[in-house]
Amino acid sequence: MKTATLNTTHTFDIEAIRHDFPILNREVKGHRLVYFDNAATSQKPQEVIDALVYYYSFLNANVHRGIHSLAEEATAAFEATRDAVKDFINAAAREEIIYTKGTTESINLVAYTWARQNLQEGDELIVSGMEHHSNTVPWQIVCEEKKARLKVIPVNDNGELLLEEYKKLLNERTKLVAVNHVSNAMGTVNPVKAIIQMAHEQGALVLIDGAQSAMHLDIDVQEMDCDFFAFSSHKMLGPTGMGILYGKRALLEAMPVFNGGGEMIKEVTFEKTTYNELPYKFEAGTPNIADAIALKPAIEYINKTGKANIRQQEDMLLAHATERLREIDGLKIIGDNDHKVSVVSFVIDGVHPQDVGILLDNKGIAVRTGHHCAEPLMSRFCIPGTIRASFALYNTIEEVDLMMEALNKAVRILR
Repeated sequence: MKTATLNTTHTFDIEAIRHDFPILNREVKGHRLVYFDNAATSQKPQEVIDALVYYYSFLNANVHRGIHSLAEEATAAFEATRDAVKDFINAAAREEIIYTKGTTESINLVAYTWARQNLQEGDELIVSGMEHHSNTVPWQIVCEEKKARLKVIPVNDNGELLLEEYKKLLNERTKLVAVNHVSNAMGTVNPVKAIIQMAHEQGALVLIDGAQSAMHLDIDVQEMDCDFFAFSSHKMLGPTGMGILYGKRALLEAMPVFNGGGEMIKEVTFEKTTYNELPYKFEAGTPNIADAIALKPAIEYINKTGKANIRQQEDMLLAHATERLREIDGLKIIGDNDHKVSVVSFVIDGVHPQDVGILLDNKGIAVRTGHHCAEPLMSRFCIPGTIRASFALYNTIEEVDLMMEALNKAVRILR
């Protein structure tokens, strides 16, 4: 996406959209809520909230274990979400969709199963310099354990990956490349298809952290040809505590189990246990049933609204916010490039990000401040953190202008 000129000509019933999100009606400190922390978690439409209430009110039973009506109905709803996710990312088979607690657990699952099984001393893994800690720390742990080496794709001054440097990092020792599709700290959209192709030419696998892209970009894991794709429900209008790991079937079948217990078994004796088939091999214990069921209406809401419409609305907000922010003396946008989703992250000379965040909150405006779980990236830019405003389909130009009014007042006070 590009932060181009402001386009207000597209048809998008923003009032109808906003009506679907009840939290937008609340006030914070005497002001109408302006929620610009969508990269941390998105708000939930009424359909998602209703699905949670319906499960606990009328379906509450364990899945896959009972023959009574409640269990069968809960299981059907639980598995219907898997089919919806398969279609949402265009996986080849529903068995390639693994339920997890979120992107973090999805990445850890690959690190603790595939990586532990396949890495040897001297092997190499590659991450980028803009990764969330969740796509760095698990690989550090497994590299230390296996005496493998972790290498980093550098980031330029505009917040983009240096592909020529990435190419130099790849060699016959590279076993896995793990990069985010979109930077949570800057909004930069990475050229993942090129990254994947280059890695595959060296025989390496690729994991894509899609936590920030699943809501905004069209995802086709077959066309992308990634080996693993991880994302979270709560960043795409769904409930918290629910995530997805996509993996190519042959890889998942060859990987050892992650957790032991119920559901992931086929037969247990004290002499030997045989494991269940995909996807249940990786889904031990009673799952997060309610939140899995409620992910389906979140996907349906995105589909009926249309990602193209969502992107157009968010691009309009990003363009307007970027233009207004440039009016502030001493303000620097971190990740100032033309390949972004709806995130603008910035610093202001002589002003600490946390102080700005507090003053904006006093006006009911929620932004994120700090290092955004991307401390190495902050070190790259020699800053302690940024002020991050991230937009969603239910945000408005009026809200951006309210933020700018409050931001200008905050800067005058703090300076």
